[in-house]
Amino acid sequence: QVQLVESGGGLVQAGGSLRLSCAASGRIFSINAMGWYRQAPGKQRGLVASIGSGGGTNYADSVKGRFTISRDNAKNTVSLQMNSLKPEDTAVYYCNAVVISASTGYTGDYWGQGTQVPVSS
Repeated sequence: QVQLVESGGGLVQAGGSLRLSCAASGRIFSINAMGWYRQAPGKQRGLVASIGSGGGTNYADSVKGRFTISRDNAKNTVSLQMNSLKPEDTAVYYCNAVVISASTGYTGDYWGQGTQVPVSS
């Protein structure tokens, strides 16, 4: 089994910064893509940013130039540095990882429990 544990959420003022972190643990052979998704009230969950095992990144247009995703392959962690936050960034942020299990060899899609990021105006 694989677990993703997020940290770093919390209330922040518009224009401020926040850093989210996520650590994967369990029976992990390797991790392919890692990413962050968010879900605002009344909206569907959507991609914020993703990063491949080789470091290639992809961002939602709404966060380009403000958010930066990074990962540490040795520690199985992924982080999201969020700058110049806006009230419309308010959402629950979820960590995601595509993991190859060390037990079965199968590839699975895993999610963290979510962390709240309210941005006040």
